[in-house]
Amino acid sequence: MLKISNFEVMGWEHAIRGMRNPMNSWEKSDSCTQGYVWCNEFCGHPVSGCDKESGLYLGPNDLDLMKRLRNAGTDHRKFMRMITVYVDILAPLYWWKEFDTYKVGTVANSCSTMHKIHAKEFEPKDFSHEHLIYPSYQHLEKTIDILNVYRWCYVKYADLKNGVFPVSHEVGDIIENMSKNEIWWQMIQLLPSSYNQRRTVMLNYEVLANIYKSRRNHKLDEWHTFCDWIEELPYSELITGYEKNEK
Repeated sequence: MLKISNFEVMGWEHAIRGMRNPMNSWEKSDSCTQGYVWCNEFCGHPVSGCDKESGLYLGPNDLDLMKRLRNAGTDHRKFMRMITVYVDILAPLYWWKEFDTYKVGTVANSCSTMHKIHAKEFEPKDFSHEHLIYPSYQHLEKTIDILNVYRWCYVKYADLKNGVFPVSHEVGDIIENMSKNEIWWQMIQLLPSSYNQRRTVMLNYEVLANIYKSRRNHKLDEWHTFCDWIEELPYSELITGYEKNEK
């Protein structure tokens, strides 16, 4: 399971200007990055050519140069590193482990399991389990139950130590034999890799091109969802290398 939200693409104007610096060809630029209304009312570009979501219109001259530079290789398409994408991604830890391969040109702030693992009760919806058959799902449910026992003991540790709550034999053994830090470790090391974590990520079109090339046909469903999203980005042909109608 992978969910994408709150994405924004930025930097087109700067990327175009920088792309034309080597040949001093700024006067040939024919794009508009001022927004959808401005583009159609003041620039005279065709409505069909302007992306309503991004308010971006890439003119034929700029788009042709971008495609030629893109096809010439990474040394020539530096403009793609300047097109920045911000996005929120909710995905299981096993997917994040693979995503972390892409360290160059990415920045991420994640929800912290270290600090907030105990913030709420664990629920099945907190985990990716769409491929689990029933016996396996039962094991996940048991793991969630155990995690919630440790979570409750961690959150109520002081009150339990002081006898505020009547406790079961199981909880009594935990409180008597474990420190609060040891209880926290039980949650951290028992947490399945299917646990879903949210991160706010900064990428760019060059990184996305590398990801798309390597992961488009990966066995994980999450990569298929991610690459489907890439294909919907403005002028995604710069990333994928083919027009949307060529799929």
